[in-house]
Amino acid sequence: MDRIDYINVRQLEIAVRIWHPDAPNTVIAWHGLARHGGDFASLAQQLGPQWRVIAPDTPGRGLSSWSMYPANDYLYSHYVTIALAVLDHYGIERANWIGTSMGGLLGMLLAADDTTAHRIRCLALNDVGPELDGQALAEMATYFSVLKRFSTLSELQQALEQHYQGFGHLSRHEWQQMTLSSARRLPDGSWSFHYDPRIGEQFIHDTPRDTWSDWQRIRCPLMVIRGEHSQLLQAASITRMQQDQPQLETLEAAGCGHAPMLNNAQQVVPLKRFLARHAGISPFPARRPGQWLSDWWQRLIKHRG
Repeated sequence: MDRIDYINVRQLEIAVRIWHPDAPNTVIAWHGLARHGGDFASLAQQLGPQWRVIAPDTPGRGLSSWSMYPANDYLYSHYVTIALAVLDHYGIERANWIGTSMGGLLGMLLAADDTTAHRIRCLALNDVGPELDGQALAEMATYFSVLKRFSTLSELQQALEQHYQGFGHLSRHEWQQMTLSSARRLPDGSWSFHYDPRIGEQFIHDTPRDTWSDWQRIRCPLMVIRGEHSQLLQAASITRMQQDQPQLETLEAAGCGHAPMLNNAQQVVPLKRFLARHAGISPFPARRPGQWLSDWWQRLIKHRG
């Protein structure tokens, strides 16, 4: 992360993580239910200096404020308000949007509504869609609504590795970094996760809606990434999504469940091409004449050193 900004929306402070702040192109990256914007560090690195990656922490997560009124603030309608505030703050008229799980549903809501659809240029959904497995959703709501308490930080890391196996292959360093960014100390010295356990109340207070109808109304370019073993987004749903949106681009992330971490070339390269195509840029910057020779010479020196 190169910078962090803070945006006030009503009584809440929204922390916004930014990579490559001076890049010529921008993508909004929005995290899943109980995660935070820091999850996009590897994606930002692999997208490279062409892309400014703006990744907000939703209220109740990461570095953003916790709400004293979850029934009012931990709702998609309020997340839409926050998303628009983020776009306005950075002067983004039309956003390239990547959303993991909850962040993807938020992007769908923006792209499907007549009053906000013009704010989304293209939308990439990471293991989410208009139809989600009910049992998997119930398990998520139950898990995240209970305060987790660990005696040691290593116990917290073990719990992370077990619960987030669906992220796919992460190196030991990546798990350690995730642990550091996911932990908070409790008053008695024990450890818990960074998020407010009351975020799960959105499953109670949010108004159900016809998300297939939302899906059919979307007119921007679309891509969906599904974890090969995802229990939340079923393969049959992808088929129906393609029927409703024939131009939909799809990618199955091998070895992943819910939700791919977007941390390797198999996932990032197609995503980068999708973003570049609809932003009207080359996905891989052209090299200057003779640049290959300079790059080769630098690699040789580094290797010998």
